[in-house]
Amino acid sequence: MRLTPSYLQNIFQYLDSAIMVVDEDEKFVAWNNGAEKLFGFSQAEIIGKKSTALLPEGDKYRIELQEIINEVRSKGFAKLIETERKTKDNRVLPVQLNVAKLPGENNEYLGRTIVITDVTEVRKLQQQVDQSEKLAVIGQLAAGVAHEIGNPLASISSIVQILQRKSKDQFMSDQLINVKDNINRISKIVRELVDLSRPPSHDSLLTQINEVVKTAVGIVKYDKRVKKVEFKTNLNEKLPMIEIVPDQLLQVFINILINSLDAIQGEGTIKVKSQFDEKNIYIDISDNGIGIENEILEKIFDPFFTTKQVGKGTGLGLSVSYGIIKKFNGEIKVKSTVNEGSEFNIQLPIKLEL
Repeated sequence: MRLTPSYLQNIFQYLDSAIMVVDEDEKFVAWNNGAEKLFGFSQAEIIGKKSTALLPEGDKYRIELQEIINEVRSKGFAKLIETERKTKDNRVLPVQLNVAKLPGENNEYLGRTIVITDVTEVRKLQQQVDQSEKLAVIGQLAAGVAHEIGNPLASISSIVQILQRKSKDQFMSDQLINVKDNINRISKIVRELVDLSRPPSHDSLLTQINEVVKTAVGIVKYDKRVKKVEFKTNLNEKLPMIEIVPDQLLQVFINILINSLDAIQGEGTIKVKSQFDEKNIYIDISDNGIGIENEILEKIFDPFFTTKQVGKGTGLGLSVSYGIIKKFNGEIKVKSTVNEGSEFNIQLPIKLEL
C-alpha cells in the first residue's frame, strides 16, 4: 500500500495523542485533533501563534522552554519531561512532553515535534500511593509509640487523681487540674495514634449511611462553639444500605465536621449532603469558613500536619479519616477557596470488599 501524504496527514490529525509541530521561529505549524481536545484551541486559533501560548505564568516555564529548545538543537531530542501547560480556559494541566528535532535536508534545525500526554490521573494515583505509604510507615511507628506512652501515662494520671483528692491547697489544686488537662490531651494523641495504626475491623454491619451522618452531626452539636453555627442537611432518603463498619465511618464524619467547625470559627454554616448512583454513595460536607490555601491543600491528609495552634490539634484526625475511607475502598477529596470555604467529598462503593 502506498502511503500518500493525505493518508499520513489523516493519521496525524486523528490520533488521540496531542501532537503539534513548531517551526524555528517557535510558531505552531501543525496541530492535531488530540491537541485541540486537550487544550481547547482549534487549528485556526493556534496555527501561527508562539509556543508560549501554552505556557503557564512564571519565569520558570520560559527558562524550561529555552532549555528544551537548546537540548533538541544539540541532541536531536529532549528527555521525557514532566511539567505543566495551560489550556485555552487557563486551566493548568500536569503533562509529559516527548520532543524531537524537525531536521532539514542538511540536518539543520527547522523546529520540533511535540507529543503531549495529560498525566492528571497518573499524578492523582501517585499521590494516593504516596499517601498510603506514609500512613503505613507512620502506622507501624504509632503502634509502638502508643504502647510506650500509654502505660506510664496511666500511672501518672492515677497519681494526679490521688493528689487531687488529698490536696487542700487551692494553688496546688489548680496546678493539678492543669496537669490533668495536659495528660488528657496526651491521652487523646495516644488514642489517635492507636486509631492510625489499628488494622481494619471486619465487624461490618448493614448500615444506613444517613443515620451515621445524623449521629455525627448530633454529637458535634454538643460542642460549645456551635451557638452561632447553622447545620443544614440534605440527605437522600433512598440511599441504599451498605455493609460497613459504622463506628469507623462515624469517626470520619466527626473529624471532618470538627474541621469545618474550626474553619468557620464559631459562626457560619455547615452543610451535609448525601446522594448515590449505581456504583457509589457520595457524602459532601462543606462550610463557608476561612478556606485552605492551595499549597496547604495537598498536605492536609499527611500525618501530624496541622495549621492549628499548639494544643488545638494533633494533625492526625484527617490522616485517620483518609486511612479509614481507603480501607473501605473509597475516596476522600477536598476542594477549597480561601475566605469562601471548603468541601470534603467522600465516595463509598455500594458493594464493599472489606
